[in-house]
Order: sequence, then C-alpha cells, then structure tokens
Amino acid sequence: MPIEVNGKTLETDEEGYLANLNDWEPEVANVMAAIDDCTLTDEHWDIINFLREYYEEYQIAPAVRVLTKAVGKKLGKEKGNSKYLYELFPYGPGKQACKYAGLPKPTGCV
Repeated sequence: MPIEVNGKTLETDEEGYLANLNDWEPEVANVMAAIDDCTLTDEHWDIINFLREYYEEYQIAPAVRVLTKAVGKKLGKEKGNSKYLYELFPYGPGKQACKYAGLPKPTGCV
C-alpha cells in the first residue's frame, strides 16, 4: 500500500514499512503517524532519531529489549523503560517506531 509524501508516491510493504529505506524523510514519519491517528511530539522524535542513528551505526533495527537498554544509556533511565516507550508507541516501540523511522521491521518482531 503506497503512501503520499510531499507529492511523491512511496511504496511500502504489506505492513506499511518503506520498501526503499532511502525514501525516508521526516515527513514520512508524520504521514505514517497520521495514518495511525497519532501526532508526533518531541519525545517521539527523540526515539525516531535515536533509531535512525542506531541503524546507521549497526545496520540493524534493535529488538525492544535492546532498544530499551540503548535508549536508557543515551537518553536517560526515565526514557529507557518499556512503559515510557509503549506510551509513545502503543503498537509496539520496536515495530511502530522503526516503521516511522523508515527502518525495516526489527528482528524478532511478529
């Protein structure tokens, strides 16, 4: 199911992840969030940007447990816990946040 972003049609897979990771730009996250009836806040962007940096460094999208630990190290203990991440991304912090960040679905996510 393709999505429209800034006048361009971007291909996504059956779960809504970008088919081409190079198509990502910040507006992609806003469009995907709007589809999920979500408005992105600075807190969402902290996690999205963290994920993009993580992926750039390790070439893999982290599973939730790894994500939680890594966020805690970089952004502080109050953000590095499942409760906080699930409040931001109720459909699953790994899956939903990675999708908004234009990354592939994390390994181990169903």
